[in-house]
Amino acid sequence: MIHHTVIGPLQDNTVYFYRCGGEDPEFQFKTPPSKFPVTFAVAGDLGQTGWTKSTLDHIDQCKYDVHLLPGDLSYADYIQHRWDTFGQLVQPLASARPWMVTQGNHEKEYIPFVVDEFISYNSRWKMPFEESGSTSNLYYSFDVAGVHTIMLGSYTDYDDYSDQYRWLKADLRKVDRKKTPWLVVLFHVPWYNSNEAHQGEADDMMTAMEPLLYAAGADIVFAGHVHAYERTRRVYNGKPDPCGAVHITIGDGGNKEGLARKYKLPQPEWSVFREASFGHGELAIINSTHASWSWHRNDDDEPVRSDQVSITSLIDSGCSSIRVMN
Repeated sequence: MIHHTVIGPLQDNTVYFYRCGGEDPEFQFKTPPSKFPVTFAVAGDLGQTGWTKSTLDHIDQCKYDVHLLPGDLSYADYIQHRWDTFGQLVQPLASARPWMVTQGNHEKEYIPFVVDEFISYNSRWKMPFEESGSTSNLYYSFDVAGVHTIMLGSYTDYDDYSDQYRWLKADLRKVDRKKTPWLVVLFHVPWYNSNEAHQGEADDMMTAMEPLLYAAGADIVFAGHVHAYERTRRVYNGKPDPCGAVHITIGDGGNKEGLARKYKLPQPEWSVFREASFGHGELAIINSTHASWSWHRNDDDEPVRSDQVSITSLIDSGCSSIRVMN
């Protein structure tokens, strides 16, 4: 039996102590701040390996407020008890900070006589989708400090007649960049990918939804799926564009399938940094205009900062792309 409950209202930037059942151990949970600065830990395609444990240990060492996970959590792949062992693996972190997740292909399970292909995922990882006007746990949005974060579904309909597309368009219309000057988006399958793995899998979703994100002035897009790390410069429609989003593939959390080591040559103009190593990322948003992104490789069980860049929000960029959504 799996239970979900809502507690609150809670104060911002506050440590709470709680217990699940009268005899269960006591946990503590810290709520995120309501104002800048705020730090997100980011890692996708986690799985349940020694590399996963190393990634989680490194995340636990950083002073983060919220964890963002762009799909592929447990790699249960129909073996239901693996969902339980994954929960036990991540419990020390997921019980102490908000873990905001979206689904990947390994959450999709074709179970005979069960209509919902994501029933295991939806039963265990219920996100606050209704609060953002969504009708599905596979896509939703939320605000933390001055950041509006949108979680999209790579494995549910996304064409311009779909519920997800209509929801995204409506959600973007409601974004107030004075209150949330940063716009961050996550989904599983990367739109910009120079690795040989999973080429072209997100082309249709990109065709449908990239214009919406461009018009809204999305700052950063995170994806997983490819088991490696890659960061782009600001890009739109396949070309560098100062008014486009920075795309970051971070499907390197430690999964059982190993790393995707082969990249296409020559490296595309829009690709800045790429490496096939396990690791995690940290997005420290300092204020309404400036943020710092760093990627930390797992190297001999130590987090090694291997990529770092300062990112400026599009809110004060003069980009005409931040338009009213029609």
